[in-house]
Amino acid sequence: MADVNELILSKAGSNVELIPEIAKHLIASGGKRLRPMLTLALADIFDYQGNGDVTLAASVEFMHTATLLHDDVVDESDMRRGKLAARKLWGNQASVLVGDYLLGQAFKMMVDVGSLEALRILSTASAIIAEGEVLQLGAAKNIATTEADYLRVIEAKTAALFAAAAEVGPVIAGQDDSMKLAARTYGMELGYAFQLVDDALDYGGSTADLGKDVGDDFREGKITLPVVLAVARGTDEDRAFWKRCLEGDDVEDGDLEQAIDLLKKHDALSDTVIRARDYGDKALKALEALPQGRHNEALADAVAFCIARVS
Repeated sequence: MADVNELILSKAGSNVELIPEIAKHLIASGGKRLRPMLTLALADIFDYQGNGDVTLAASVEFMHTATLLHDDVVDESDMRRGKLAARKLWGNQASVLVGDYLLGQAFKMMVDVGSLEALRILSTASAIIAEGEVLQLGAAKNIATTEADYLRVIEAKTAALFAAAAEVGPVIAGQDDSMKLAARTYGMELGYAFQLVDDALDYGGSTADLGKDVGDDFREGKITLPVVLAVARGTDEDRAFWKRCLEGDDVEDGDLEQAIDLLKKHDALSDTVIRARDYGDKALKALEALPQGRHNEALADAVAFCIARVS
């Protein structure tokens, strides 16, 4: 990871002064680096020799960073990783364009590795993530969104990059299709679990846990799984409340607290966590097909870490 971080900082450089300034604002602000860690671990689990894992791990993190810059513009977010979002400091236009630059750098690094299969996997994930953003726009402020609709969104927006980050490890290590599938399945299920825990934390966590303000999803009119469950289980009066706040964009003082009360009343937060644990169990099941040892144990620990954030 030290090598990955060094590569990330070097590739974030540019002769255009504003580009490294914005990129490093977000990169240096922390983040879990979970996605690049998956790439490293799932290459090392097969005793991969070379530096392609470091290069692909850095490209994965650049893809993720680019989506964060773009997301904050789309969502009009003020905070990211406990700091002011880049768009609040430099504006929407600069944030979008630097995100585009980082995507370009990510693809250049993929090409440097020389694996067409890895390039295909990560470029496909990039397209799927963009589709997920558009899907989320369609679901935003629409309380008729179903659980199936929402799972499609998070599969594209979040789980797809986890899956790709995991799959490219065995790809560059020259493994067969069964190992690639096991790694991809692990990453996909972990991505689902990770996002659902984030959904629960937005209503039941703290600003320190999230790196952004609690209730941002509510204020932005996002339809996440806790809301989907609460709307389906609520009364007509409850649905009128969600409709006013999320579809009507009419949030008053005390509404966030009422929303949290409704989510708890209908077990929407606890059931979201239960679903996250179910996906975590599926990720652990996928690990059984992979070589056993300290890397496998670390990948299992990653599942436990994701879930423990809300426990």
